[in-house]
Amino acid sequence: MKFTAEQIAGVLGGEVVGNPKAEVYKLSKIEEGTEGSISFLANPKYQPYIYTTHATITIVNTTFVPEGELTTTLIKVEDAYMSFTKLLEFYDQAKKANKSGIEQPSVLPESVKYGANLYLGSFCYIGENVVLGENVKIYPNSFVGDNSVIGDNVTIFAGAKVYSETLIGNNCTIHSGAIIGADGFGFAPNADGTFSKIPQIGNVIIEDDVEIGANTTIDRATMGSTIIRKGVKLDNQIQVGHNVEIGENTVIAAQTGIAGSTKIGKNGMIGGQVGIVGHLTLGNNVRIQAQSGVARNIKDDEVLQGSPTFGYNDFSKSYVHFKNLPKIVTELEELKKEILNQKNGNNG
Repeated sequence: MKFTAEQIAGVLGGEVVGNPKAEVYKLSKIEEGTEGSISFLANPKYQPYIYTTHATITIVNTTFVPEGELTTTLIKVEDAYMSFTKLLEFYDQAKKANKSGIEQPSVLPESVKYGANLYLGSFCYIGENVVLGENVKIYPNSFVGDNSVIGDNVTIFAGAKVYSETLIGNNCTIHSGAIIGADGFGFAPNADGTFSKIPQIGNVIIEDDVEIGANTTIDRATMGSTIIRKGVKLDNQIQVGHNVEIGENTVIAAQTGIAGSTKIGKNGMIGGQVGIVGHLTLGNNVRIQAQSGVARNIKDDEVLQGSPTFGYNDFSKSYVHFKNLPKIVTELEELKKEILNQKNGNNG
């Protein structure tokens, strides 16, 4: 697909400086720009590249004033970074729009209801009584279990698995290898040391505008629902236990594990490799630094680090001493000897 500077400026609400008919068909970094590509300049440290880039079009802030000769056509906007992000979204949607139709072999029972512009890739299996909204894209080798409901504008990439009774809202993206609705980790200990499985008869609810990273797993509830609220963004390789609830617009980085029945508030930010034990309540606007271990309830607006976690400012101050601990111990031993010597001298 090719787009002219004029067309792109129309999408972004920008002003063309240069050739309005200049055409591009790919995206690039400004330092790696080639003919036919579009790039952007937002960070001043990259400004020298605008005079050497081979990108056909470059998006810049309205405040940019060139200090040398340019070969690239400019599109001036209020915020170059946000405009390029918008362009990435536009490009991504344009690519997805090309996908439509039902490829074979695939399984699509008569009981399935689906809206316009469905794309179902080869070797997909859709269970009985599934409901698919409009503009749903399900890439090859994916599975959607019985009685699941998927809203409009949802993309499920290759190899993802959605177990039965899962409810997914509108405008969601589920990346390859994600597994939604597998059994929660529920086992009861027996007197002889063995474990009996507790049936997991709940489901998973994913609200609108959620993105779930590759190989992330979200377990179904024992009873009731595991709930991922509107606007949540989950990175790759995250484990969400049964009956967990994650509040609106919370973002969680890779390799975090959340044990069962924990409730996380809205607008949280959780770093990578964080471990959160079960049956906790984490408030709104919580910030948890990477590799922290959370073993207590967290109030609104707390910023935490460490394992087990404690206040971020306290952790930062303490860490200075952690690094110097061997030296501190040596000094304490020397001070102890000095005090003992003084005592012995006084007794003498």
